[in-house]
Amino acid sequence: MGIADEDAIKQFQRLIDLVDEQLRQSFQYLHEGYPTQTLVRFLKARDGNVDKAHKMLVDCLNWRVQNEIDYILAKPIVPTDLYRGIRDSQLVGLSGFSKEGLPVIAVGVGLSTYDKASVNYYVQSHIQMNEYRDRVILPRASKKHGRPIFSCLKVLDMTGLKISALNQIKLLTAISTIDDLHYPEKTETYYIVNAPYIFSTCWKVVKPLLQERTRRKIQVLQGCGRDELLKVMDYASLPHFCKKEGSGSSRYSRNGSTTTDNCFSLDHAFHQELYSFTKELAAPNAPIKQGSVRVTLPEPDPQDTKIAQTIESELHRLGDQNGSLGDQNGLEKLLSNSIEALSI
Repeated sequence: MGIADEDAIKQFQRLIDLVDEQLRQSFQYLHEGYPTQTLVRFLKARDGNVDKAHKMLVDCLNWRVQNEIDYILAKPIVPTDLYRGIRDSQLVGLSGFSKEGLPVIAVGVGLSTYDKASVNYYVQSHIQMNEYRDRVILPRASKKHGRPIFSCLKVLDMTGLKISALNQIKLLTAISTIDDLHYPEKTETYYIVNAPYIFSTCWKVVKPLLQERTRRKIQVLQGCGRDELLKVMDYASLPHFCKKEGSGSSRYSRNGSTTTDNCFSLDHAFHQELYSFTKELAAPNAPIKQGSVRVTLPEPDPQDTKIAQTIESELHRLGDQNGSLGDQNGLEKLLSNSIEALSI
């Protein structure tokens, strides 16, 4: 099991057995029938240090209890037009599965605008997708393939990185920190596609700062990455922005059938299923209340701050050379949060 050896797991389990009943119940939701594998995930996230992993998990369970995360899937975002706006501006979706059965999550990093709703709605939507992945998608994939599947692949589309991303720093940081602290080790590989020159430049200086286990997860692919991705998934599972070079990447038209092929769209089968699931879980005999779920946002990791400072320094250097620092600053913020998200 690598850095999570059997002695460490047993010690960790004994510590978790001592938590109060409310946290134990939340742990049931968290591990979905695989408590040992969940302990392993938290141990890996803390490099095998039992005390640090224990603190991380207890903090996670307290966060889940205090914010009622175990029941967040029963709180659909309404009305539908509001949810559609969120889907059109928070570009995330399930495009298919890898040849080994891992879910393929597509993320439109560059073209997500996060400008159709409040921060609370976007955080709620992100957590709901995480919970749906862990409670429905991964168990379903495990059953289909006859073996436990605990993680996914992510394809990050960098098309459209621009200065407007500067307006969304708090939200992007909150989302990446939630994943880092409360959903660790859920992504096996990150594939970065359609990366502009500026990303590649920043990646060279940031890569040495990342832990080895994180560096091994990240692959920056040429262009849309189609040929490399076809080695791990079938064509049907490719995100729409990887199926054709120069296809406009994450952009799509609302008119015609393209929305059903675009895994970011509410019209896509994945989002239709997820949204129906949340509405069915809501109290059957009570009207669904409008309003976002307010979740406590964690503080970012100090290492993420160091990475952001390194990116800032490099972009200032490039800006001085190119005379375009104003544009670089907007990219700096988005790139720093994109790379921070890779630390989970």
